[in-house]
This record gives sequence, C-alpha cells and structure tokens, in this order.
Amino acid sequence: MPTEVVLLDTHVWLWAAEGDTRRVGRRTRQLIAREQRSGSVRISPASIFEVAALHTLGRLRLSLPVESWIRETLDAMSVRIAPLSPDVAIDAGAIPREALADPFDRVLVATARRGEATMITADARILHYAADTSAVRVHDART
Repeated sequence: MPTEVVLLDTHVWLWAAEGDTRRVGRRTRQLIAREQRSGSVRISPASIFEVAALHTLGRLRLSLPVESWIRETLDAMSVRIAPLSPDVAIDAGAIPREALADPFDRVLVATARRGEATMITADARILHYAADTSAVRVHDART
C-alpha cells in the first residue's frame, strides 16, 4: 500500500500509545504501524494541549508526568507535529459550529484537510461530518 499521511485524533493517540486493542481496531493498528515506519504519522499541537489540559483537570491519568509522557510517546511512536498554520486556523474557523461544536474537532479536521492527511478517529460527530460533506478523509479507528 502507498504511504499516506495520517493525523491521529487525540483519543486515538492516547489509545494507541497505551496499546488499547479494545478501542483501536486491527486494521487501524496496522495502518498506524505502517505509517510510523514511513514517518507519516502526525499529531496536532491542539492534541498536545488537550492531553495536558485533561491531565491538569484530573480527567486523565498518565503513567508519567504529562510533559514526559507527551515527549516519550511522540518519540516512541515516531510521530511528527502537524503545523498549526494561519490557513489551518482560518479553515477551522470556517467550519460551522452546527457541524462540529467542539472547536478542537474543527482544528483537527482543518489540520487533516490542509495537510492532505487521513484523520484517524472514533468520534461519531467527525465521522458523520466527513460522510455528509466529503470535506475530510477519515478512517474509523474502531476498524
């Protein structure tokens, strides 16, 4: 299969980093592993913010201090940081709130779209948005 850039949704990054095979399907694990070998896995800075914020709020427990966990999982998973450019911000701001209420979801969708990446997510709202609009390529993480 040809190499493609994939953008992990925040929850997929967490699940994959923790080896959660109940939530990340076999095809998805294979896709991520293949793209890791080619250096084509991306994480948005918005996901890094989300992980840090959830940890600070006590809604997310990590095996290491948050900064160490982030740095070590990025390194261990051979993940690169996707650019958060003005074009991404403008694109995210143009996605109607009615389509995707969560501003972080809009940023992630715009990041995938601008980076010509396939977004790996299990978020039903994003999967429906992609199906309804064909505005972003998605892969259902549960498969």
